[in-house]
Amino acid sequence: MTEDQGVNEGPGDERPGDERPEARLERAVRVAEQALIEFEIAVETFRVEVDNFSRLHHQKLGPMYARLDELDARIAEARAARTGDPEDLRRAQEARAAVLPMPGVDELFHDWIDSDGLSPEAAAMLTDRPVQPPKRVRPSEEVRRLYRELARKAHPDLAREEDERKRREEFITRVNAAYARGDEALLRELSAEWEAGPVPAEERLSESEELYARLEWLAERKDMLSALARELEDSAIGAMLRMAPDDPDRLLEEIAEQLLTQVSERENELAGLVQ
Repeated sequence: MTEDQGVNEGPGDERPGDERPEARLERAVRVAEQALIEFEIAVETFRVEVDNFSRLHHQKLGPMYARLDELDARIAEARAARTGDPEDLRRAQEARAAVLPMPGVDELFHDWIDSDGLSPEAAAMLTDRPVQPPKRVRPSEEVRRLYRELARKAHPDLAREEDERKRREEFITRVNAAYARGDEALLRELSAEWEAGPVPAEERLSESEELYARLEWLAERKDMLSALARELEDSAIGAMLRMAPDDPDRLLEEIAEQLLTQVSERENELAGLVQ
């Protein structure tokens, strides 16, 4: 073909200068949607890690904090018994009140705790006996990969029709629950279910007003997620996770070691007072 022959242009062909006015806006919406989905995945991932770390922090360290409170109360009571000082007596009463169980707690826990108010796991840790390690703080890499893949495919923000949005919202709710539990097998089942499910109908071209409204909604959603991310990062558990983002399990172990040292110190102090 020679240069002057040119290329035959059909009636439907468009040159760059002939682009529809809504086309650039539509592309901007698509980019904003994808960016929001990635941001939401990151926030949800961090939220799950914060929830899991909080649960394990309470499971593994809560009994140790309770043990320290009990020892502090016994130390205060032993000191008050020695001195008879009214101020020491008052401090002992306050310390004991801080560790007294609420009515009905023993009935609620049944055989979960022993006579010292310790769970079997806590008693094992305080006496150096073997204890079943808690589950990892964060989901495995494969679970995280499956979740991200499903979230990108099935996110409700990719829907235009209301029925399709509702279907995606229900599905993503199940995906989020499986991810929060770190359930790899269920995530694989959900992935297969999504692939076998109905294919969304071809989306109609949006009018400019709808696109502008969509951009406004995406901006509002991003602001909401940003506020949630800040709240998670500023929380006590979030701050602890930022101290060891790559190995939060080790952080729990280090705190546990510090608490065990404090328990030992309190026990020695109490032994000296009751001799």
